Amino acid sequence: MKKLLATLILTAGICSLAGPSGATECGDVSIAEMDWASAGVAAHVDRFILENGYGCSVKLVAGDTMLTFTSMNEKAEPDLVPELWINSVRTPFDAAVKEGRLVEGAKILSEGGVEGWWIPKFIADAHPDIRTVQDALKHPELFPSHENPAKGAIHNCPSSWNCRFSTANLYKALDAEKAGFQLIDPGSAAGLDASITEAFEKKTGWLGYYWAPTALLGKYEMTLLSFGVDHDKAEWDSCTAAPDCPTPKVNSYPVSDVYTVVTKSFADRAGSAMDYVEARQWENATVNKVLAWMDQNQGTNESAARYFLGNFQEIWTQWVSPEVAEKVKAAL
Repeated sequence: MKKLLATLILTAGICSLAGPSGATECGDVSIAEMDWASAGVAAHVDRFILENGYGCSVKLVAGDTMLTFTSMNEKAEPDLVPELWINSVRTPFDAAVKEGRLVEGAKILSEGGVEGWWIPKFIADAHPDIRTVQDALKHPELFPSHENPAKGAIHNCPSSWNCRFSTANLYKALDAEKAGFQLIDPGSAAGLDASITEAFEKKTGWLGYYWAPTALLGKYEMTLLSFGVDHDKAEWDSCTAAPDCPTPKVNSYPVSDVYTVVTKSFADRAGSAMDYVEARQWENATVNKVLAWMDQNQGTNESAARYFLGNFQEIWTQWVSPEVAEKVKAAL
């Protein structure tokens, strides 16, 4: 009888450590809060659901594409990056997955991410002859540089973003300097956004790199320009997206695969929390709505995550079990 009682007590103790699906709690988790809005909001959504639905203890750490990927690949930390634009690190990422260091979670942007060179729609409407980047390069006067108004400006990515390589290489391939354009470093993501905002406030031209989904493209109508060629993946991987490629060719941005990525150690211990990581995704239209609310209300990543969880329950409850959904709702 004593042995039976001891067995029952031990079994009850083990079960008390288990989550809804019988998996143990996922323990300490570090999540990269990347330095752009959609990824930052996703990090806080993940934190709230993992803490309140799965009993994880979550720490957010600052991140950006190159530094976070390198750290996860080489040091297995942080444990999770909610929104990694895979095309920026395609070759080393594929190797890391194949060799078992990193694991793909959900395709968080179900439609993928859109990158490229954009101009304001009011410029495109006023100049219907401009439909490609090459067309725009014929008109430096329409896209004046603050540094030298006699020159046109092409706005690059911030220095910590991998897309600065592709923009610089395409600038070189297009002979944009010879066409009268300067390549402008915005200094930061905020600086890049401010340059677009100023262009719309002053109704002046703007040309450069941007991406979707974003609140800014929901607020300001922009036109994506064609590069006049199909996407060449081999050229992209070997040169367009590589630093200091000596002989870049004109290429088109791909529609980007945007995934949640975790370390192998997290995937192995996460239990049912990994089911959530593999299920969680949203459409660009949903992201735009959340980011627009965030922009209009001067919200933080955390407040926008709570807005999403409170107002889009029909979406996120599909990512988790009913038991987990009730825990998350109770915590809101």
